[in-house]
Amino acid sequence: MTIPLVVGVDGSEASLEAVDWAAGEAVRHGVPLHLLHAAARDHEASDVIDAASERVRKGAPTVRLSNEVLHEDATAALLGKGRNAFALVLGSAGFGDLAGMLLGSVSLAVAARADCPVVVVRGTAEHRYARFGSVVVGVEEGEGSGTAVQFAFREAHVRHCRLVAVHAWSAPLGVSSSPRAPSSYAPEAHRRPPARVLDDALRGASERYRDAPVNRRVIQGPARQALLEAAAEADLLVVGARRRQGHLGLQLGLVNHAVLHHVPCPIAVVPRI
Repeated sequence: MTIPLVVGVDGSEASLEAVDWAAGEAVRHGVPLHLLHAAARDHEASDVIDAASERVRKGAPTVRLSNEVLHEDATAALLGKGRNAFALVLGSAGFGDLAGMLLGSVSLAVAARADCPVVVVRGTAEHRYARFGSVVVGVEEGEGSGTAVQFAFREAHVRHCRLVAVHAWSAPLGVSSSPRAPSSYAPEAHRRPPARVLDDALRGASERYRDAPVNRRVIQGPARQALLEAAAEADLLVVGARRRQGHLGLQLGLVNHAVLHHVPCPIAVVPRI
């Protein structure tokens, strides 16, 4: 039995935008779509879930659809479903969040603790409806980006679009800024030049998804700025997250926090397996 794509629904406009995005994603991947509403009061539940279900039936009639209402905390309900989900899809903000918040508290909490990929649907319709033909993935030094790269290649493959792989780096003070000069960039023997970091991260997935054209970008400067600039013309930004040692949840880090709050397109946070 195929595990479903799960989308959180609370009746807000942001959650309905997430429902629309998730329905399209379910069609692309050929997976079931499961609508989840965490409700505190019985009389609110049926209206919210029924309206979202009808929206999917009209917009994506071929999707295998199911729905569920759980009377528990929204974060706990979503995290529980995420243990057996293709991915969790959430709106950028919902009812109950403080006015002026850039990202809803539930979305942030779920992105930081889920066992599966979490997509926070953000941005204008132009970004949400795949008008740019581009998926962007951030690649960092080390092994933390492996699962995110696989996820991003798969998304580019099913969307028949290009993949933009971005690796941002900063040269140590007082040395050359050439991204291809290992003697300058990496005085320590174990450090790799930036272009090599990117090539190594992409190698396995690029062999599997040979039909996905890849645009490699090695950028000297802050990762936050590089990712946000690339995402300005993207349908989806993909970033990886490492698991905390000895603690529940992920280590989102400063860069992921920044892009979650400011990215102009949907963003997928993919935990390292």
